[in-house]
Amino acid sequence: MLSNDARLALETATETYSQQIDEAGRYLTSRGITKEAAQKHRLGFVASPMIGHEEMIGRLSIPYVTPAGVVEMRFRSIDPNTNPKYLSRVGAKSHMYNVNAFNERSEHIAICEGEMDAIVASSICGIPAVGVPGAQTWQASYRRAFQDYRKVFILADGDAAGQEMAKKVAHAIDVAVVVTMPEGMDVNDVFMAEGPEGLRERIGL
Repeated sequence: MLSNDARLALETATETYSQQIDEAGRYLTSRGITKEAAQKHRLGFVASPMIGHEEMIGRLSIPYVTPAGVVEMRFRSIDPNTNPKYLSRVGAKSHMYNVNAFNERSEHIAICEGEMDAIVASSICGIPAVGVPGAQTWQASYRRAFQDYRKVFILADGDAAGQEMAKKVAHAIDVAVVVTMPEGMDVNDVFMAEGPEGLRERIGL
């Protein structure tokens, strides 16, 4: 469990970086993410880093916002030539992303492979969605969060890693429906190519 100091530090970082989000405007536009969606998910940009975040300069900050506040933060490169693509803070623990989607009134929910896909699905395409960054981060306890849904769509990336995650999650959830994106594409790619209607049609909504 996070200490009060850790929670305060995450909240302060979230607020600080969100004020710098305009510097990531071109990147967000390239992913089809509107300013409204960025603000809803409290995305930010690390221009002036907090202490301990110096290596995150130039990255998008992605806070894990819950009803109880910010519980974690990851940082994504917006330069395709920068590796690794994602970095986490020291001592970071694994969480589901966008758990506020559980508060939406819906008989279905989607599980995406990563934060950006969850943002696109939920806030751009109108499909309540959470994010799990890879099969290795799935925890057995997560299954309880989905037990009251009629359908749980697993929106799998069109690659081997996506298939691995889909297989692992589908095994844990009885009402899971695997929807695999075209080869080499993820949810964001499909949205950019086909729009919200294309993604929803693939899912059957």
